[in-house]
Amino acid sequence: MAERNDRPNIVLINCDDLGYGDLGCYGAEYNRTPALDRMAAEGMRLTDFYMASPVCSPSRGAMMTGCYPMRIGFGDFARGGGRDNRWNRAGVLFPSAPEGLSPHEITVATLLKRQGYVTKLVGKWHCGDQPEFLPTRHGFDSYFGLPYSNDMGIQPYRAGRAPLPLMEDEEPIELQPDQRSLTIRYVEHSVRFIRRNRDRPFFLYLAHMHVHLPHYPPYCFLRRSRNGAYGAAVECIDWSTAVILHELKRLGLDENTMVVFTSDNGSRGDHGGRNAPLRGRKGTCWEGGQRVPCIVRWPGRIPAGSTCGEMATAMDFLPTFAALGGAAAPDDRIIDGKDIRRLLFGEPGARTPHEAFFYYRFREMQAVRSGPWKLHVARGGSIAPELYDLADDIAESNNVADKHPDVVARLRTLIDAGREDLGDAAEGIEGRNVRPIGRVENARPLATWDDDHPYIIAMYDLPDGG
Repeated sequence: MAERNDRPNIVLINCDDLGYGDLGCYGAEYNRTPALDRMAAEGMRLTDFYMASPVCSPSRGAMMTGCYPMRIGFGDFARGGGRDNRWNRAGVLFPSAPEGLSPHEITVATLLKRQGYVTKLVGKWHCGDQPEFLPTRHGFDSYFGLPYSNDMGIQPYRAGRAPLPLMEDEEPIELQPDQRSLTIRYVEHSVRFIRRNRDRPFFLYLAHMHVHLPHYPPYCFLRRSRNGAYGAAVECIDWSTAVILHELKRLGLDENTMVVFTSDNGSRGDHGGRNAPLRGRKGTCWEGGQRVPCIVRWPGRIPAGSTCGEMATAMDFLPTFAALGGAAAPDDRIIDGKDIRRLLFGEPGARTPHEAFFYYRFREMQAVRSGPWKLHVARGGSIAPELYDLADDIAESNNVADKHPDVVARLRTLIDAGREDLGDAAEGIEGRNVRPIGRVENARPLATWDDDHPYIIAMYDLPDGG
């Protein structure tokens, strides 16, 4: 096993629904993000970085396993019980759903733990809430946070749900926690973890609840925000990043720690969030749904003030982090992510290792990118394809399919291969190389509470709640 100094600490910070245009270093003028702007100035800003899905459960499962969501059975999900069980399938995992990340999948946390890393998840998981699917069963030594989205508890506008549980490892320790204080508690747990493990290699995954609705930023950020509750939530994220970076420097870990900042999908495009200059929003396969901010900082290794315009994805984290930690990606299964160390280190001539990137909305193939070209295909092929040159048309506003039939034909070939490999529900195609999702019998909610608890509803009836 490699010596301690050969293996960097890794801190992965993942936001919820943060848009491409929400940070100052990506052009935002309405949110204050000095810490993240400084992080970009001291590291690398990726401009063509993608999540593997435009919604959270599939994108998070893909990021943890290095695989397209369809590969691991995360195309769509069975709903949990209760009054919300109105449809059979959903685009994300709901509380007490009988499905989740299969125990047979290998996560980046598992690989790093095998190499002697101490691993912790703080924040949102959303890859299944049954015991078999929890973070502690997928390579994380410890866990503190919400098992799913912060709106999936008791809310005034969504009655009948079980209370939102705050988890420690595999047990709920608090129901309906005060969300205004939650990010501060996340930062406290993160700092404590870093301090306790300063002499060991560690992997910290900090998964914010912000800026998912409902917005509950601390009042100190809300008072000075220029963009309402949304801007306050963004500035709370920025503050938390400043604390993490400060602690690393204070402990002398700065030059031996790679910090990665990104978002699970694009912004909703309302309530103050923006994806400009991209087209589309969360839940779509336009660029605004899946192209997200990504900043990587590692003093002395990643060139300061650099920008990478090569295509990269969150699926690349598994093979890249594994290689940095002295491990290899699993060779007994298909892994879609690629090792992107050459891109991150700014090596001359480094190019994207991806021939193609497939855009899926749930179980439907909707687009493919290869080089600068992106081809959208309609369901069942009933509408003419749309081709965009993202190098000159980042907003996907000028369809040039008629001018480049050769490019359309080449990208159609890639789509056909992708459908055969991963499947496409729109075409009725089952993928040849997909693995089953995890399933359990008799799924149960993590916590229950009688409906007659007006105190819980009152907690969410505070002013300026977003």
